[in-house]
Amino acid sequence: MQTAPAQQLVDHLFRHESGKMVAVLARIFGMHNLEMAEDVVQEAFLKAMQAWKFGLPPNPAAWLMQTARNKAIDIVRREGYARRYSAELAEQLTAETENTVVQFFSEHEISDSQLRLVFACCHPSLKQEDQVALTLKTVSGFGVAEIARALLTNEAAIQKRLYRAKQQIKETNINFEIPEGPALHQRLETVYTVLYLLFNEGYNSINAEELIRKDLCMEAMRLCKLLSENKAGAKPSTYALLALMCLQASRFDSRVDENNSIILLPQQNRSKWDQQLIQLGYCYLNQSSTGEHLSVYHVESAIAAEHCLAASFGQTNWQHLLQLYNILLGIKPTPVIMLNRAVVLGSCGQTKQALKEIMAIPGIDVLVQTQYIYSAVLADLYLTLRDYPNAQKMLAQSIALTTSGAEKKLLGERLALASQQSA
Repeated sequence: MQTAPAQQLVDHLFRHESGKMVAVLARIFGMHNLEMAEDVVQEAFLKAMQAWKFGLPPNPAAWLMQTARNKAIDIVRREGYARRYSAELAEQLTAETENTVVQFFSEHEISDSQLRLVFACCHPSLKQEDQVALTLKTVSGFGVAEIARALLTNEAAIQKRLYRAKQQIKETNINFEIPEGPALHQRLETVYTVLYLLFNEGYNSINAEELIRKDLCMEAMRLCKLLSENKAGAKPSTYALLALMCLQASRFDSRVDENNSIILLPQQNRSKWDQQLIQLGYCYLNQSSTGEHLSVYHVESAIAAEHCLAASFGQTNWQHLLQLYNILLGIKPTPVIMLNRAVVLGSCGQTKQALKEIMAIPGIDVLVQTQYIYSAVLADLYLTLRDYPNAQKMLAQSIALTTSGAEKKLLGERLALASQQSA
């Protein structure tokens, strides 16, 4: 028997294939029957675990797809018009059932179904936190425990989000489709937000064990690329978001050392930056330059590109970055953008002005008490000014607020240095 290899393969394929299978089945059964689609996929994987103990099939992914397809055919044949399926299938039930279902399992239709499912999961009637959880569960094949770990909450909260989202889908009668006209623009913005949040959680994970969750980043990039390859999603903002992801992902290998210690931008070895991803990012950035609409993703990708263009940290064009942040602030005047702009201002030699602008951020008193990044940035500015007492205070506060082991380690080292310098 090949129990261990079979189990490992099933686990691997569940992540990479289950989302595709759920997407196709949801297209056949309709979004209101999403749980039935998930049950069919679960059954296919359980069959695989039993059958593959005695030998793996030549093409395991195809085996799983065929098993799910056969089960779908059985369900449609057995229940026929007794169950309300998707409108798309209902129109074709008069034809031969098997051929009707099989056509949805072609490679092109699988990709189309995945994108439809992304749009369905990002329906504006769902809460944003529910959209993210539902996308990770149904489209990306993440387990509940994994989603809870990625989104820094508990499994009960994720179960509640998923249940709430599925109930809303049934009650709202959300269609399994890519919307058109004005509705497409509205939904695209929601899809962008979900993919952006997904990538950011992976890139700057507050997970205690992992600073970078590459799996989350790669999944966000995969879905964004899928979006860019569809006529409905081939928009300048899509290319800009994809450019941003590529340029940020290019620095993965330089951000953390072998001991899981954070390497800040000034100390990063730029020879480790992935030049292929950088060039791909530039390519997508060029593709995003058509049209007149300037999105936040255009500006953020331009900021990321500016860092990649600099041969060293010392050669960074901080004045140009400040100009870009001024534009970004005009589009998206959020506290975190104000904070990042202040960091650039400090790098331009205007440390006191940077401090002043951070303290002017609306709600800064609460932000400093609840989010570690604000006190961490303030500490850096105080260190630059050699104001060690305030730097120590801010560093101690940021250490208490972060849950990331790598962040705690870095901040602890800086606190020790500040204490030594103030002695």
